Amino acid sequence: MDEPDETRSVFGKLLLEHRRAAGWTQERLAAASGLSVRALRELERGRARAAQQRSAEVLADALGLAGGDREFFLTVAKKGRRRNASRAARVAATCALPTPIADLCGREHELDLLSDEVAGGGGVVAVVGQAGVGKTALAVAAADRLRPDFPDGCFAVDLRGMDEQPLSARAALDRLLRALDVTPGQVPKTEAEQSALLRMLLDGRKVLLLLDNASDEAQVRPLLATGPGCLTLITCRRTLAGLEGARWVSLEPLSDGAATGLLAAILGVDRVRAEPGAARELVELCGNLPLAVRIAGNRLATRPQWSLAHLVAQLRDERTRLRALSAGDLQLRSAFDLSYRGVSAGARLLFRRLATVPGADFGAELAGVVTGAADADVREQLDELVDASLLQIAVDPGRYQFHDLIRLFAGERFEAEEDPAEADTALGYLLDRTAEAARLFFPEVLETGRFGSRDEAARWLDAEGSNWVAAQRVAARKGWHREVGDLAAALHWYSDGRSQQRPWREIFSLGADAAKALGNAAEEAKLLNFVGWAHEVCFGDREAAVAAHRRALEIADRIGEHTERTWSHTYLAETLLHLGRAAEASEHAERARESAGGLPFWSVQSTVRNVYAHALRGSGRYAEAVAVHRAVLADAERYAELANPEIRRMLRAQTLRGIGDVLCELREWREAAESYRVARWNAWEGGFESVEAICALGEGRAWREAGAVDEARECLTLAIELSQAPAARERRERALAELVLLPD
Repeated sequence: MDEPDETRSVFGKLLLEHRRAAGWTQERLAAASGLSVRALRELERGRARAAQQRSAEVLADALGLAGGDREFFLTVAKKGRRRNASRAARVAATCALPTPIADLCGREHELDLLSDEVAGGGGVVAVVGQAGVGKTALAVAAADRLRPDFPDGCFAVDLRGMDEQPLSARAALDRLLRALDVTPGQVPKTEAEQSALLRMLLDGRKVLLLLDNASDEAQVRPLLATGPGCLTLITCRRTLAGLEGARWVSLEPLSDGAATGLLAAILGVDRVRAEPGAARELVELCGNLPLAVRIAGNRLATRPQWSLAHLVAQLRDERTRLRALSAGDLQLRSAFDLSYRGVSAGARLLFRRLATVPGADFGAELAGVVTGAADADVREQLDELVDASLLQIAVDPGRYQFHDLIRLFAGERFEAEEDPAEADTALGYLLDRTAEAARLFFPEVLETGRFGSRDEAARWLDAEGSNWVAAQRVAARKGWHREVGDLAAALHWYSDGRSQQRPWREIFSLGADAAKALGNAAEEAKLLNFVGWAHEVCFGDREAAVAAHRRALEIADRIGEHTERTWSHTYLAETLLHLGRAAEASEHAERARESAGGLPFWSVQSTVRNVYAHALRGSGRYAEAVAVHRAVLADAERYAELANPEIRRMLRAQTLRGIGDVLCELREWREAAESYRVARWNAWEGGFESVEAICALGEGRAWREAGAVDEARECLTLAIELSQAPAARERRERALAELVLLPD
């Protein structure tokens, strides 16, 4: 029976491999070669470094070795008889583990994961992530911590994967083999033979290999130590998704606390504690990226006269931030540039032009818009950029995003390599496409055009929300007044029922300013009414709402704009009712009703008449109020084919809610609860969360008054859940107060 020995020489390993391949015992080989069993055992165990020339020849003859196998067997025997201790030590030092950094912060979880890999039997683990995220620092720290688990050696090779000419697999194999005491003459000529020899030498040993800064899968495959008891750690900016049998540790930027802790480790705790606010902003401006935080910390450490706030002021300017993040030979821009140069020309073009997408994330659609490339090519290039850690996978499926600092780098490359006119491509597309999608929510629009359905348009508007909001801001700065105003006007009906989803006050204010700049008074009046709606519905600022509607009314009166005059009176009536100014509200409601007669039912009359009913309720004219609401519902059925389903659900919800309000005044609690319930379901079906919350509150109160405790609790709890936005504070407090009144 062969006895394992972890100290075998290269020749001993080779002899054992050939004997086993022949299926022979030591006794049979001894008989065939004329050597003693003891001599063979000593050779295979490494107690004798190699056979003498004549012994090696008879062993080769006995094993039937010929050609290259025989030549290599005899060469290894010859070289193994020579030993230079000082040379061996020098060679081993070339693959020694680097010294771990003393201030590694925030990577305890990842270190534990790597320790678990050892407990699980080793294997191959790839530590992947963007430039500057600390892959090498983590891997070196892990290797140093795990050193006791690998008594036969820990070796490291810098594969220089980001260099113009990365280290070849053959060159890396040569280094590792020589570190494992293989003399130059014993190193096989081909890469496959070198890889086979490495695996043979590691068989039965406990060895850790750190392959740092890999370029791709092909470079590392021949180098892997996959045997039991061995662990190969790889660091790479690419994801190495094609590496068979590997496990991955994807490294993200540090948490806020860990990033601040790293800064304190570099500068000293006292200096960071003296400026806690500046320290938090500093690491935020560094994107919590370890390399960026280290650079910023080193700059401050070498400039003790600087305050943290001084460097923060420099970093706030996006145009110079990457330039400011340099200290000595640490250059953040250079780190990013290596990754950028390593991808294909098509991926570099996409990377640059994605910097012109103004929002937080994007999908393949916008990526295709900025390059004009075919969808299949765009998706392949997106994957390439993700693999190179130049893009990140966003939370929503099919979406991508930049790290903040890499976005700045992409913007620099765009400015250096692209025609500035290309910056408007994404902007124009977003403004046009958003307006097209939003107009599908106008009441009388029945056809859905390229979107296929209103649900599809809503999903697009939701997914691209950060982009079209940002696009309007950029367009406003560029002076694109017509596009800014058109977008704001198009979004009005879409915004109804989605009051907390977007910054509507800003959107409509930008539109009103654009209309004023163009001298379009009618459009300005319309958008001022939308601004007033946002003040009231989104922020609960009713006085500001009244002021905006009065400005709109003044303009409409001055230019004789009938529709906006009607809307101004309607909005004023509703807001003044909420302010408790019932007499003024009634006056405006009456004037709105009088002027709405010739206007379309769905886009004007339905709302005007419901608000008039609210004013009647505010004046104690309950029967008249219910009659007006019921007449609106009847007309909605009569004209149903003229409106899209979404506006029908919205109107039904608002009108039934109004009837519920009147029934509450009449203390008809169960009937009121039923009206609110149907209204709530219509709001839920339409996705109108704020309307659903209002109806849930009314229904909960009605059920409480009716003595239905369980139903009341359910509705009031829902109202609270749907009223978490700051503007919904008053509604949330009312729901909480109602909930307190319920018996236990």
